[in-house]
Amino acid sequence: MPIVCKHPRPLRAAFALIAALAAAGVLAGCDRAAGGEAGDGSAPKRRYGAIAFEPCTLASPFASGTIAAQCARFKVPENHAEPKGKTIELNLAWLPPTDNAAVDDDPVFFLAGGPGQAAVASWPAVDAAFRDVRKRRSIVLIDQRGTGKSSPLTCADAVPDDAGERDEAAIMADSLAAVRRCAQNLKVDARRFTTTDAVADLDAVRAAIGAAKIDLVGVSYGTRVAQQYAGRYPQHTRAVVLDGVVPNELVLGTEHARNLDAALAQQFKLCQQTPACRSRFGAAPREQLRQLMARLQADPVEVDYRDPSTGEPGRERVTAGHVAMLTRMFSYQPEAASLLPLVLSEADQGRYAPLLALSKMIGGQLSEEINYGMQLSVTCAEDADLFVADPADKDTVLGAAMTDALTAQCKVWPTGARPKNFHEPLRSDVPVLLLSGELDPVTPPRYGDQVLKHLPNGRHLILRGQGHSTLRIGCAPKLLGQFLESADAKKLDARCLDALGYVPPFVSFNGWEP
Repeated sequence: MPIVCKHPRPLRAAFALIAALAAAGVLAGCDRAAGGEAGDGSAPKRRYGAIAFEPCTLASPFASGTIAAQCARFKVPENHAEPKGKTIELNLAWLPPTDNAAVDDDPVFFLAGGPGQAAVASWPAVDAAFRDVRKRRSIVLIDQRGTGKSSPLTCADAVPDDAGERDEAAIMADSLAAVRRCAQNLKVDARRFTTTDAVADLDAVRAAIGAAKIDLVGVSYGTRVAQQYAGRYPQHTRAVVLDGVVPNELVLGTEHARNLDAALAQQFKLCQQTPACRSRFGAAPREQLRQLMARLQADPVEVDYRDPSTGEPGRERVTAGHVAMLTRMFSYQPEAASLLPLVLSEADQGRYAPLLALSKMIGGQLSEEINYGMQLSVTCAEDADLFVADPADKDTVLGAAMTDALTAQCKVWPTGARPKNFHEPLRSDVPVLLLSGELDPVTPPRYGDQVLKHLPNGRHLILRGQGHSTLRIGCAPKLLGQFLESADAKKLDARCLDALGYVPPFVSFNGWEP
């Protein structure tokens, strides 16, 4: 199959996208952002139902300009089974319709990924995907409990930033000790920070703003939240969009290693099908990756590099762990994945500085992006006890390190409970639009097909050549707007997606051609 690039982008755009990659140790689905700066209090408050909002500004280092919004704090019970007990505050943002004459009957709730990302902070990087939606609909953003400014569970020390300096056993031991310290210093009951608790929060906000029905747009882990809400509150759910679909039945984390290797096989095949790439890097980039990791596993290499954040020179050991993390994170988006053969080839020839610098950049962003304690509260309660070792993970890039670490950490983290039917598929007549990237390394298209089986009013669109999270790609924003207007996925004319193609692999740091 020939390689086609309908929308070529320069190298600097690829690096800008890499800088904005968002992914957690488990899932993720938006870009790193900062936002929610409140006004000075001089502007009058604006009410949405029973909640009083005040002007604020959302901004992001990875999105141009700022977004005017309305922000508020909203109290909910820490334990919804004890409505008169201890409370926590949720951080909210509301974006009213840009068309002042619009009749805003069913607002759109955006659900961020992770687990561990904050919706308010993530919004600026996805705002453009909602350009049509925002004309006639309010957008409601809730920092899920444990994220952003909603009683965040950070546990930053649990994600080491010096993986190159120590062996794997020492890293695991220190990470476990950090999780234990974090658990001991908690000011909230981390057992109450699960998806089920977040769903109850979401409905409390819905009721408070006076919306009889709402639309849900979930990305990556947010698709789990959306399905759980639609299953529990079908009477309040008008329509659902699932981008990067996580089936309810899935045990998060157990298939990551095999999914990544399957996506890499597809991505590396593009190199073999491109004459310039095949000539430059050979016919077996996956074998090159395997050999590179084996050498570094046996003998890490001291490397001089320039810190991508500060520009300062540094020296550190590059390890197999750096290669695995970089390979996984690059695979999320095709612009970044197109650099993999080049970066791996450079490292294979002893030029490790680019690999180490990019690995440090992404690793630093992950520690800032994800509220790791919240991720533990979700994973430990909902998935960890269902982990089963699979021999097929042995020869993968990631191996079993992720699930092994989570298993150990969940033994010292306060663990809540999941409902008995938590992992049952969503069976519903609600209109659902499902979106998948063909090359997604974490939520592959087969997950969307699996969920669609139980949704008679659903439709699954697979975007050719795309990776994880596709709302902003091509004509997807237009389709998103049309679906949320009509609540009829089957009548969408999705032929505009046929224009999408593949990003050719880079054969040098100057671009796609020699």
